[in-house]
Amino acid sequence: MLLADLVRISRTVAATSRRTEKIEHLADCLRRLEAREIPVAVAYLCGRLPQGRIGLGGAAIEAAWPGTAAAEAQLTLAQVDASFERMSRLEGKGSSRQRVACFRDVLGKATSEEQDFLVRLVLGELRQGALEGLVVAALARASATSVEDLRRALTLAGNLEAVAEAVLTEGCVGLDRFRLRLFEPLRPMLAQAAANLDDVLTRQPETALEYKLDGARIQVHKLASDVRVFSRRSNDVTAAVPEIVEIVRNLPARSLVLDGEALALGPEGRPRPFQVTMRRFGRKLDVEAMRRELLLTPFFFDILHLHGEDLLDRPAGDRWEALRSVARGLEVPRRLVSRVEEAQEFFGEAIQRGHEGIMAKDPGSLYEAGRRGFAWLKVKPAATVDLVVLAAEWGHGRRRGWLSNLHLGAREPRTGGFLMVGKTFKGLTDELLEWQTRRLREMAVATEGYVVHVRPELVVEVAFSDVQRSPQYPSGIALRFARLRRYREDKRPEEADTVESLRRWLARDTSERS
Repeated sequence: MLLADLVRISRTVAATSRRTEKIEHLADCLRRLEAREIPVAVAYLCGRLPQGRIGLGGAAIEAAWPGTAAAEAQLTLAQVDASFERMSRLEGKGSSRQRVACFRDVLGKATSEEQDFLVRLVLGELRQGALEGLVVAALARASATSVEDLRRALTLAGNLEAVAEAVLTEGCVGLDRFRLRLFEPLRPMLAQAAANLDDVLTRQPETALEYKLDGARIQVHKLASDVRVFSRRSNDVTAAVPEIVEIVRNLPARSLVLDGEALALGPEGRPRPFQVTMRRFGRKLDVEAMRRELLLTPFFFDILHLHGEDLLDRPAGDRWEALRSVARGLEVPRRLVSRVEEAQEFFGEAIQRGHEGIMAKDPGSLYEAGRRGFAWLKVKPAATVDLVVLAAEWGHGRRRGWLSNLHLGAREPRTGGFLMVGKTFKGLTDELLEWQTRRLREMAVATEGYVVHVRPELVVEVAFSDVQRSPQYPSGIALRFARLRRYREDKRPEEADTVESLRRWLARDTSERS
């Protein structure tokens, strides 16, 4: 397939408002792909490169710009992918210059529409309304497969490109290969923010409450004496956490997969701040010295595999019983409640013990890896959301020379983009300002006066008082008294909270005032 054909589909989908029409356009495109083109096309339609970040920022792209465009389309998907693959493998002295030259060569063979598509793809700014969920629906249509079967395969594969290639070339039978495999991490199940405890019990009349631990999310795999630990971003962090490896190695199970959190605890057993815990996961560590200084303690809240059996399709209540059978004493404190008074008591207990809130989980729910639904809800004493940094403003006065005021965006699933919902410079220490300036300049894609626009990749946790209507932003809403709590580099942009979740806060506040 020519790149131009995919660009045309991308533009059509972006210009189409009806979900069913978007799905049909995408399905038609997927049916026409050759087998080797499927992973590339699916990644591009989701707005990402299969190779991930390849070291091309705004300055490099400007340097690579050829100044002219091809009159006719000639680039194939395979040719473009091969070029990006070469760029991703370049390293060492002179690699930046070679990468720019390689991208200039690609852009020189592209039409103006293709150039625009490629640049936005590289920068992570391809907003075409074809996020992963929509592409999954289109795959179901193109392959005559159920969305549920595809989601199940995606849960286990963690890679939509591989699932697409299997189902489009082999049909439903191709999905049978996707099983939970030890030492291949699954994407973690995610939680949705709840407005308050009343909201929780309205959605889940009987719910299991857990302490919401402010630690590092871990997924631990074990087979016999072999234990490996993965971060929430699926990085292998085994070498950094030997004490967790030792604990799990001694559990009475030949094979298991556990989901949980690692915490650094203070002398009285209270959790230390998140930033302190995350020091154990730095790039260059003296592990033994760090271990003596910051001992990690694992707490587990779910089990996905035990004794050779996958438990993903078992109700949460059954999984918790299985967890208790092999990891007693390591479970996150949990209480089953059905009344607000009970929930308030447990919430107060969690806060008093130094935790950041509570999780509420439906005892009948299945484990849906990588998805953020209402089976898991989170409640914190102060309203907080995870947002993405879209831009930053150069400071003045004491903050002159630093990128200070952050432009914050919430995720808009229908378009695949982010809509601005506020700004903040509060909560920034001098140390953080220095780091933030350096990091954001590396991510810059454009400058507009004193505003530096960046790739929407950095997730920040933001506290706020409430949400109000605002004609100033395309989202139509704005956070009041927003304050940065911390950067969450362990989270991906697609894990950020949605505009709709903030609009629910607005609806709640409006109803409470009426």
